[in-house]
Amino acid sequence: MIYSRYLISFIISIGMLSCSKLTEQPDALLISEQFYRNGEEATAAVTANYSKLYESGQSLYNSLLQIGIEMATDDYEAGPRARNAHVRAISGLTHDASNDRMEELWRQSYDAIYAANNGVEKIEAIEATAISEELRQRLIAELKFLRALHYFNLVRFFGDVPLLLNTNSSLEAQALRVSKSPEAEVYTQIIADLTAAQSLPSQEAFGLANAGRATSGAARALLAKVYLTQRNYTAAAAKALEVINSREYRLFDHFSEVFEVAHKNTVEHIFSAQFQGNAGYQGNSLAGRSAPTDIPGINGDYADALHLEGGLYESFEAADTRRDVTFVSALVSPVNGQLYQLSRPQFHKYYDESVIGNPYQSSKNLPIIRYAEVLLIYAEALNEQLSGPSAAAYEALNQVRSRAGISSLNPGHNQLVFRELVLEERRKELVFEYQRWFDLVRQGPEYYMEKLHAAGKTLAAPRHIHFPTPQRELNINPNLQQHPDWINN
Repeated sequence: MIYSRYLISFIISIGMLSCSKLTEQPDALLISEQFYRNGEEATAAVTANYSKLYESGQSLYNSLLQIGIEMATDDYEAGPRARNAHVRAISGLTHDASNDRMEELWRQSYDAIYAANNGVEKIEAIEATAISEELRQRLIAELKFLRALHYFNLVRFFGDVPLLLNTNSSLEAQALRVSKSPEAEVYTQIIADLTAAQSLPSQEAFGLANAGRATSGAARALLAKVYLTQRNYTAAAAKALEVINSREYRLFDHFSEVFEVAHKNTVEHIFSAQFQGNAGYQGNSLAGRSAPTDIPGINGDYADALHLEGGLYESFEAADTRRDVTFVSALVSPVNGQLYQLSRPQFHKYYDESVIGNPYQSSKNLPIIRYAEVLLIYAEALNEQLSGPSAAAYEALNQVRSRAGISSLNPGHNQLVFRELVLEERRKELVFEYQRWFDLVRQGPEYYMEKLHAAGKTLAAPRHIHFPTPQRELNINPNLQQHPDWINN
């Protein structure tokens, strides 16, 4: 019933909470009104909302999107030590509504949405003498950005989903049994929330002390992506151009700098999942999940693997500097100093050299949206809007290619060819950043099946451009209906 389990926990715990719970990584119980009495407490509680993106080893942006959706693409598969049968099912496209990763995608997304809704309500109710109006509106805008991000993911995962914009204080069964809203309504709310979030300070105005918070640039960049997904290419191009013309962001000189700890939350990073290993916080688990298991002293898990039949590794030109940042084919053991050749390339973007012995403690952030993607959004949107690539579309795409060390494209491609070139550039630029499945499915079922069948994943079917509504949610809420493509499948 989506909110019911969170609501019941909240009611039981109201009398048990105290300010001592307000730590660097607050837990989900920070929803009590006791933590929204003034500006300082409201700021801490909103900060806690960000942690729902990455707060554990299998939270949304700390591997759940990888094992929950990216396995169902031509670029990834469950590695030799992927222990969860449900993950292996997604990799082989045999998953169904009982899949536990579907349940987690749904549950964690709505948990975060509940926290955002609760925060908006509580901050709106704080006495004027206890919080400045400027801070009140900023914190609400941050929560709306986070709510929009989670709904954007949900509507792409599942299609029609319940649209919940407030907390429900009633324990009446009917009040807890919500129905789905059409995709169009969900997108309308996403756009409204992101439009409001454009009022947030810029990255520069926030300063390093607030690195990682949602900004006006993040709202605009995510809006461009939302419009692109909706095929509103005119709006997508215009919003991407706003980000470009703001000059708040630029490409790093070298692709490797995007993933260096020393450069976190700087010129190319628009919004990222924040990781900090070995400091009582949370490391980036993708580093450990993709690291090898058979090299002394590295202690990887090799649960995420490259799907060789997809041809991703071979698609990189020899001069493309992104390949050897993204993948590794040999590693030196920190124990004996020997060089070990790997049987196949493995993902290496998030491997943190400062914690060789425990890659799960990687402090490398995971980009949710960065400037390179904005350039690619702009190039794609212009191509679709103008029925072919313009000079500006080539310029945007070639900026990304030039940084990668490969030659610029010359004019003369038609719309279809340029579209595929942009998608292939996204594929290579954004490996292991939770983008491939979204890119495939927004092109439609035929495109998705063509790519997966060519990669040997022959069970790919039209229904796989969405995931099934979790069976557990259907069982406890009779007002929910299964996605039509998944009925009798």
